[in-house]
Formats: sequence, structure tokens, C-alpha cells
Amino acid sequence: MGKLIRTSVLLASVSLVAACTTTDRSGAGPDQASAAAAKPQIGTFGFDVAGMDRSVAPGEDFYAFANGGWAARTPIPADKSNYGMFSVLADLSTERTRGLLEAARAQGNSKIGIAYAAYLDRPAIDAKGLAPVQPWLARIKALTDKRGYPALLAQADRMGIAVPVRSYVGQDDKAPETYVVRLSQGGLGMPDRDYYLSSDAKLVEARTAYQAHLARILTLAGEGDAAARAKAILDFETGIARAHWTRVESRNRDKVYNKMTVDELARTAPGFDFAAYLRGIGTPVSELIVAQPTALAGEAKLIAATPVSVLRDQLIVRSLEEYADVLPAAIDDAVFAFKGTVLSGTPEQEARWKRAVGFTSDALADEVSKVYVARYFPPETKAAADTLVKNVIAAMDRRIDRLDWMAPETKAKAHAKLAAFTPKIGYPDRWRDYSDLEIVAGDAFGNKVRAAEWAHAWNVGHLGKPLQRWEWGMTPMTVNAYANFGMVEIVFPAAILQPPFFDPNADPAVNYGGIGAVIGHELSHHFDDQGAKYNAEGRLTDWWTPADVAAFKQRTDALVAQYDAYEPLPGMKLKGALTLGENVADLAGLTVAHDAYLASLGGKVPPTVGGFTADQRFYLGWAQVWRRNYREADLRNRLLTDPHSPSQQRAWIVRNLDPWYPAFQPAPGSKLYLAAPQRVRIW
Repeated sequence: MGKLIRTSVLLASVSLVAACTTTDRSGAGPDQASAAAAKPQIGTFGFDVAGMDRSVAPGEDFYAFANGGWAARTPIPADKSNYGMFSVLADLSTERTRGLLEAARAQGNSKIGIAYAAYLDRPAIDAKGLAPVQPWLARIKALTDKRGYPALLAQADRMGIAVPVRSYVGQDDKAPETYVVRLSQGGLGMPDRDYYLSSDAKLVEARTAYQAHLARILTLAGEGDAAARAKAILDFETGIARAHWTRVESRNRDKVYNKMTVDELARTAPGFDFAAYLRGIGTPVSELIVAQPTALAGEAKLIAATPVSVLRDQLIVRSLEEYADVLPAAIDDAVFAFKGTVLSGTPEQEARWKRAVGFTSDALADEVSKVYVARYFPPETKAAADTLVKNVIAAMDRRIDRLDWMAPETKAKAHAKLAAFTPKIGYPDRWRDYSDLEIVAGDAFGNKVRAAEWAHAWNVGHLGKPLQRWEWGMTPMTVNAYANFGMVEIVFPAAILQPPFFDPNADPAVNYGGIGAVIGHELSHHFDDQGAKYNAEGRLTDWWTPADVAAFKQRTDALVAQYDAYEPLPGMKLKGALTLGENVADLAGLTVAHDAYLASLGGKVPPTVGGFTADQRFYLGWAQVWRRNYREADLRNRLLTDPHSPSQQRAWIVRNLDPWYPAFQPAPGSKLYLAAPQRVRIW
């Protein structure tokens, strides 16, 4: 997925295996007809009843009640850090895409087939050793004067290598019809500042492992005195971590909008030549947006005070980490040992073919997407999803009128924003042209470099152009969805429009609790604590009355407190302020999806199906999509970095919804029970 400024996604990225035995894994197209086609792919009505644990009362743990049997019986595959419904569909997308790429490979002259084949050829990559990367490493090691450091970082940025100053061209939040250069903090080799600064024993262990990892990479690069040099890199990054804003601070859209001239930035953050860096990345602008000015000032000061040898060493390590997959196996394995196993708890690297599919789908995204949707996304699925989207938007429109805390003038503007929405379903209506991206047979390293440079050039090429509203930030093969605030759009790739999220043959209540709530989630992101700051034009501006803001904050503060109390790991609680936007979207999304479902009945009383009432099936449909088991290291990482709550707590959002109570009759005093005045109601 590409960077999406002003965007919120459904999942920061099952076993449904037993429940999905009819799912197409053979590569058969959507035109395959059979008697079974009219039956739901999961269970008898779209929900996996066998995956429940009815020994758990819904009011004690609704997630376990709906999913406990599945969780107990489902191991996490050795090549995954977690496993759930998203994983099942992602695996299906990967397998389908593999079939398409293998066919392209057999043709011999297909760009996607050539890229896929070159990446697959591990023996050829190993035979070349470090030769492909040596010219770049030599350029790094030739740096003896810090005056050349900004230009070197700029070239690294063009190659997709993580550097201390992160850059991107995106919409201007306050002038959304124009593109602007955006700079933000970077420079950490571990996921978050807490990995460097916290005294938590597990994070101290991760720090120790990270220092050993740095030394290992330097050694594999042929560098001497690796232990001392690794310690110097860690010390440098620890200083950067101290300068960084927290993730809670960085999610505030008002605080991260700091437009300034390059000269103003130079005065604010002396010690680093930002003008030279901007020229090097191909954006010699005079004005830009800086997300975290004090963090960049702290980084610039550190760079000025740090020996050039340490700056070189950090860039050597970052370069080898980024290109490890197309370098000798020893480097690839070393990077995975830290990033995969230490940070996420994953025992085994993914099979080479899976990674080849991922690389090709990123490097030539639209070329792969075109053949994927032609084979696996029938028009009738798009049409059915479009109907669901329209129904959920209509439900949100009606709900705005019923709010007792929003001023009439603000309601009118909220209606206007809703009317301005662009839903995108399945795949883009235009494709990017890769004719100028050179893909060479047998050159996995070179292909990755050229693909990164092509993507960089595509991004900076937006400057000065009209807004390209047709672009997508995810491929159709992605099992996810997102909301883009500046574009006033909600986007649903083809791959998420499958069971358990959506099945045309499943019970409508399950569909509305699944994909309907996902649609409502993305829609309501535009009205969450940050998305609500953008008006009908996608402009960051104040369009609420002060009283509206105060009433909204009172409600969101209550949701923060609710999630702050959850403790997914012993001694490690959720950060309600970090996950607020996603929790608001879950709450509102499920609320409007339920309204949309009731409206779709046209006044008819829905039958009991499989022993469950319609409302029970609706909420079980919601819980089912969040089935997921985590490795402990992965869950710890997510609690520090992910704006999404873990799956169990996402399922628990139902405790705030009035219709859930008569549906499941939780006993007062049970773990999830909230008296009516305590339930958080926003939209």
C-alpha cells in the first residue's frame, strides 16, 4: 500500500479454513457454475456456528462467545505473526495472483512475469553476492563531509530506503485541490520511540537484540569493529527517539499542519541542509508542510553533532535492510531474524513465491491488478456492494438528523459532506502506465531499485498537476478498505468483498454486520475525531460550532477512558487516545449499518435463522470478521504502534449499542454490561 496522507484504514495489516472449504483456491474464475453457488460459503447462513464457544456468556466476552471455538482450534501458521479472517482472504488473493503471475512468466515477454521470475530466482541472487549493492555502499562509504549527507539521503529516499527525514507529495490539507511536499520525522530502525526509551523488560530485550542485529548486518557487509559501531547507531537513534513526537501527538491533524518556507524550516531546524535534500529528491520547492517541527529540529541538531561515520553506518544498515530480499540469503535471514522473529514473533520467513507475488504486486501494481480483476471480480459483486454502500450512506444521512447534540447549521454542513462522498468499489477506473519502468530478466536487485525510483518519480510528479482523483492507495488484491479525508472518498478493494465480509448468498443480517459495518466504519472515519475536521471539499477547517466540538469531545473522551481500561497483555493496556479514531469508526459504523439493515427490511419482520434472531446474526457477523490469534510479540508491537484496537476489543464495541442488549441479554454486572447512561453514543 502506498502512503496515504489524511487516510484511515480498516486494518493496520482466521481459522476460517475449516469454515471455508468451498472457497475457490484452485484459480477457477467467477464464471464457474455449480449447484453449490447458491449456498453461503460459510455455514448454513453465512456465519460459522461451529466456531463459537457457548460456554462463555456474551456479556462476559462477546468475542469469545462468537469466536472462542475457532480461536482454540486455529494455530498461527509458522510464517505469520497473527492469523485471522483477513489472513485467510489475503492468502487466497496471494494464491490467485500467483496463478496469474505464473501464467505471465510462461509467456516470457510479460513485464510482470519477468519481474516475478527474477525475484523468485534465489540461486541467481545468492550467486551475485553483494556485487549489485556494492556501488551504492561505496558511495555511502565515500562520504567524508557532512555537506554531502543531504544529497546522499535524498538518493536513498528515491530508492525507498528509510531515512531520518521522511518526504512525500500529497494533498495540501487546507488547499485540497493542490499538491504539496510534506516532511515528517523518521530515522528509527525499531517500530516506535518506546522501543528505545521504555524500561519495560520486553522492550529492553528488544533493544539488546536490535544492537546485536545492527552488528550482524555490519559484519555481513564486511565492516569491522561492528559491535562498537552498532552501539553508536543505537545511541544516535535513541537521541532521535527522544526528539520524536508520540503517535498520539502525530495523529492530530491540526498539530501536524505546519506550512512554512524552506528558509523558515532552516531557521527552525538548523544543522541539516533541507534545501539540498529537497533538490535531491526532485522537489526544489520554496514552501512545504512540516508535520513535527520540533522533532525535525531535534533530528537536525543530532545530525550536526553526530560523527559522519555513524551517519554512514546507519545508512549502510538501512540500505541492506530495505534490499535484503534481493541480496544473499545470509542478509535476508538476518533481517528477518530481528524484524520478523524478535519484533513480531514469527518463526519462519514466508515462502519465496509469496514474497515474489508481494514484490511484483507492489512494483507493477496496476499491471497485476488489471489481470486480477478481469478474472476474479464479477460485475454483479460490484453492483451488490454499490447497493450496500448507498444504503449505509442513506442511514448515516438519517442519523445526522436525529442527533441531539449537533447544531442545525452544523447538521446542514454534515449532510453536504455526506452528499459529496465518492465511494470506490473493486478497482480504479484508470490504470497507471509502466512503459518507462525498465524490468530486466535475472536482475532482481536492479528491478527493485528501478521500481522504487519509478514510484518516487510518480509521486513527486504530482507537483503542479491537477488533483488525480482516480488514483487508489490500495490494489484490488488488498484485503482492507480506507477513507481518504482530502478526497472525501471511501474505498473498498475487490478482495475484501468476499466471505466472511460479504457473500451474496449469505443472510443479509450477517452481510450488514460484516461488510455493512466495514462500509459504515470507513464512512464514519470522515466524522471521527480527526476526519470530522475536514469539510465537504476535503479541506481542513473549523466547520463545527464550539458547542458541537465540546459535545463531541465529551463523548470521545468517554470512549478513550473505556479503551484505556482494557489490558490485552499483562501490564500493558490499550492507549485509548491512539486508537480513538478507529474505535469511533467501529462504533459509528456498526450503528449506521444496523440502521441500514433495518431499513432494507422495508418493515418486514425478519425470520429466525439457525436458531438466531436477526439482531443476533447481525452482531455475530461483526464478531466473525475480527477472528484473529496473535503472537505475543506482535500484539505488544501493535499496542505500541497500531491505531486499531486488537480484534477482541473491536468486537467488544457492541457493549455501547442499545440493540445488542435485548439481542443477547447480558446480565447486569457482567464484564461487558453497561447501564444505558454509561454507553457511549456518538453518531
